[in-house]
Amino acid sequence: MKKNILLLEDDVLLAQTLQELLEMEGYAVTLALRGDEAIDLSYDNKYDLYIFDINVPDITGLDLLKSLREADDKTPTIFISALVDMQSISKAFEVGAEDYIKKPFFPEELLIRVNAKLALKTSKILYKDLEYDPKTKTLKKDSHILSLGEVQEKLLNVFLTNRGQVIDKEILLDCLEKPSPTALRVAITKLKQTTGIDIKNLRGIGYTIE
Repeated sequence: MKKNILLLEDDVLLAQTLQELLEMEGYAVTLALRGDEAIDLSYDNKYDLYIFDINVPDITGLDLLKSLREADDKTPTIFISALVDMQSISKAFEVGAEDYIKKPFFPEELLIRVNAKLALKTSKILYKDLEYDPKTKTLKKDSHILSLGEVQEKLLNVFLTNRGQVIDKEILLDCLEKPSPTALRVAITKLKQTTGIDIKNLRGIGYTIE
């Protein structure tokens, strides 16, 4: 059964690009160009994920999500916005967002984050001799539970829920407590040693697992 996404974005070209990309991935996407339109759609339909721009006509994405949360709507929400000041970002998480992507961004970056959010509701992922449950964050190797630190668990989740895709380095850096290229290399090396997953570094592009 397809996961349903409500996308609020008043830049028509960007909205159509994101809608097409998400639908090619297998999601059902409803597009709203105005805040009041998104409100009506959210009340009339059940969605698995919201993707909201902030500066849109009628009602901002921030006010929209605040209203939805006050109405006990707990649908996971990703903001996409050209606002990069800390006040806007802080406000977004204050009103209940789970993620915030700064414009401009690669559409594929949004896809990776969407996959990571919605994978929490999917069944277990099998990879070689590993069995990973994104919901409980339990990892088993040859039926034995493996304990990972928080950073390695985040990296593992991104890699396994986006298998076969090239993952931008910036997304992986977000998994680290103190992001740096060196810290990322060390964390990935540790993850490979602990789990045995085959992570490839595509220079200048990103990382992937087969």
